[in-house]
Amino acid sequence: MKKTLRRTIGTWAAIVLGNGLLAFTVEAFIIPHGILMGGTTGIAIVLDRFLPLDTAAIVFILNALLLVLGGLVLGKRLVATTLASSLLYPLLLEAVHRIPGVTALTDNALLASLFGGVLMGAALGTVMRVGSSTGGMDIAALVLHKWTHVPVSWCVYALDAVVIGGQALFSPAESVLYGLVVLVLESILLDKVMILGQAQIQIFVISQRYEAIRRALLTALEAGVTMMQVETGHLGQKQMGVLCVIPHRKLYAATELIQSIDPAAFITITQVKEVRGRGFTLERAVRPPADEP
Repeated sequence: MKKTLRRTIGTWAAIVLGNGLLAFTVEAFIIPHGILMGGTTGIAIVLDRFLPLDTAAIVFILNALLLVLGGLVLGKRLVATTLASSLLYPLLLEAVHRIPGVTALTDNALLASLFGGVLMGAALGTVMRVGSSTGGMDIAALVLHKWTHVPVSWCVYALDAVVIGGQALFSPAESVLYGLVVLVLESILLDKVMILGQAQIQIFVISQRYEAIRRALLTALEAGVTMMQVETGHLGQKQMGVLCVIPHRKLYAATELIQSIDPAAFITITQVKEVRGRGFTLERAVRPPADEP
């Protein structure tokens, strides 16, 4: 019960924090400098030129319409997972808009683009890490995917291209370039935040002294080990390979330990984005090695 409550609180905290950071970024850096962006906010920036409504109100209306469309086409489950962000974001956008001086943090458009891309990527990644989304054009992309069977990523890119293209008609070329800077930084930071704290290092070792390496990794580093049967390509010798996944901080100690046992060991080191299971997302099972009683 406590674990479920803690997870629920963490999820809602991430949704509020992510949407709040996104609203602050848009109001402080994107809108004041006329930087192009996708999503419902980008559409709202275009429609703001023709409608007697502010950006937050237009975003609220668009998100509500897309939420209804998603519920009709994709089912109620989508509504439940995106309702919070779809309604919370425009409210926070309006709240941030009322903060004195929020639009005057910098008069440098390039600096605003850099901060905007970084913070926007961090905001979206924070929300998506907990299985939620910011709603809006994410729903439109899923609907388009269902109707056309085009991959979701292509739908997202196509919709963003249309939105940014619409803004480009009313914007100088420099604003378009700043918008591209924001999009690139946003995608990089989104990926980094999504795997923050989850990336690990995978080591694969081929050595005739595999048994000594296995025991050393298990005891000295307290790392989980998997043995894999391999065959060498040149001599065709059958032996065991040692597969081990460890956090970054243990990489140096692991390679030093392996090479102290067998300086000729063949080692490959790979970064994996996420690891799940016993010892990582589940509690470590403490057991003696297989050859001990």
